[in-house]
Amino acid sequence: METLGKLFGSFARVKIMKLFLSNEEAPFDNDDISKRAKVSLPILRKELNLLNKAGFIKKRIFYKEIKKKIEKTNPPATARHKRAGTKPAEIKIIKKKTNGWVLDEKFVYTMPLYNLLVNMTSFNSSSITKKLNKVGKLKLVLVAGAFIHNPDSRVDIMVVGDGLKSGALENAISVLESEMGKELKYVVFKTEDFKYRMNVYDKLVRDILDYPHQKIINRLNL
Repeated sequence: METLGKLFGSFARVKIMKLFLSNEEAPFDNDDISKRAKVSLPILRKELNLLNKAGFIKKRIFYKEIKKKIEKTNPPATARHKRAGTKPAEIKIIKKKTNGWVLDEKFVYTMPLYNLLVNMTSFNSSSITKKLNKVGKLKLVLVAGAFIHNPDSRVDIMVVGDGLKSGALENAISVLESEMGKELKYVVFKTEDFKYRMNVYDKLVRDILDYPHQKIINRLNL
């Protein structure tokens, strides 16, 4: 990724382009792009303007699904009811019209760029290990799916270990997603649980291990 960033003049630009190339028909607004590509809004606006002028992306008005909390209030107090108060909020999905961007289907270099930035981009095992080294005691980390260009894989990454910190793991996966340009499917197991699933020939575990994958960390000697 660092090499591509140097070639294209901007690491942020590469991540933004990979996001659109990996989600060809999906529109994104600035907030979504900033969050998924992990690019600050000031830099993002500059890069989007450049990519728009180059014909890589175009503006698109679309409806975005947003989660909204709906506070519920108890009925008025009576002799047989407790004092009125609030109940736990409900989450309601609403659609909001917003301005965004989408990959321009008329851009003539889409396929060459897809091959260069998505198909030909190889993952760096040491980089993945470095991103995961603070999540806990790792026993096994393997990658498949998006990392080895196998769309039939059930997961993209599997993590096995102990004392795993969910927040740190989610953050590490988020960083990997920003570099891959797409959401990653991943599973996490405690070592004891993983060994049990191995012994009972759990279908999910077998489907991962019996099909193409690469082990990044293997302290279980599989």
